Amino acid sequence: MVCLVTGAAGFIGFYISKALLERGEKVVGIDNLNDYYAPVLKYSRLKQLQQFKNFEFHQVDITDQHAMASVFDRYECDIRYIIHLAAQAGVRYSLQNPFSYVQTNINGHLNILELARQLPNLQRIFYASSSSVYGLNTKLPFSENDRVDLPSSVYAASKRSAELLSFTYYHLYGIKQTGLRFFTVYGPWGRPDMAYYIFANSIINGRTITLYRGADLSRDFTYIDDVVDAMLSLWDCSDLEDYNLLNIGNSRRERVEYLIKYLEVNLGKTANVQYIKRPETDIEATLSDISEIYKITGWSPKTLLKDGTCRFINWFKSFYHLS
Repeated sequence: MVCLVTGAAGFIGFYISKALLERGEKVVGIDNLNDYYAPVLKYSRLKQLQQFKNFEFHQVDITDQHAMASVFDRYECDIRYIIHLAAQAGVRYSLQNPFSYVQTNINGHLNILELARQLPNLQRIFYASSSSVYGLNTKLPFSENDRVDLPSSVYAASKRSAELLSFTYYHLYGIKQTGLRFFTVYGPWGRPDMAYYIFANSIINGRTITLYRGADLSRDFTYIDDVVDAMLSLWDCSDLEDYNLLNIGNSRRERVEYLIKYLEVNLGKTANVQYIKRPETDIEATLSDISEIYKITGWSPKTLLKDGTCRFINWFKSFYHLS
């Protein structure tokens, strides 16, 4: 049995691949190792995965139909699960390069679905969506039953489009699928374009942190170990609905200013913060209703922001050889 993981050298993809490999599963990883952020981090993650004998890797872009078809053909009868995590990430970058989001997050997602429907033994696709799909909703917490037709960024629109494509392929071809709406995932080996990582770099190097004005500026910060536990709880669940969408969050609303305070404490340095107006692409607050996944699997997150931040900084110091 093979589990094919796209975005295997990415942040979440690395952790989930590693967890499955440690369980003895065979994982085929796909990643294009692009330079959206420093590739050294992706190669470092990949190097750890390649230590497992039951891991095979293919450097392929999910939008490349011919190359992807070759990979699928090679494992055609063995693929039982697909965990599709490859995507063009970043809300703000979607203002600068919107076409890359359509190409990767919509066309790439469609390519996965088209290839998947030809697999004779496929049991399910798990795919990454995002809390960004809730867009301009103001009701908190965000529930899977809320409207998601008011995206505030091209990134959000692309992830919602992927959800719609997935439902269409479930409806037309019966491909069982579970979409995972991740809420601000953070932790060691994370993405350098995320706020917590940028803030840590800025504090260490004495650079000014730009923070949006507003006492309600807050996020549902979800530690990576909790995300992996959620994924494994779904993997082990024998009675998932044929198609569903689930929030994966910490279900705690934390002010971004508290994140900065935790970083300051763990780095032993004070941040220089400059406040600016919040742009239209950024929503003020996120908070997940996770009652649905709890009802299905019994999963609930365990990591507080102050503890997760401490673990991230310990890794950060080690990875960058800081005293």
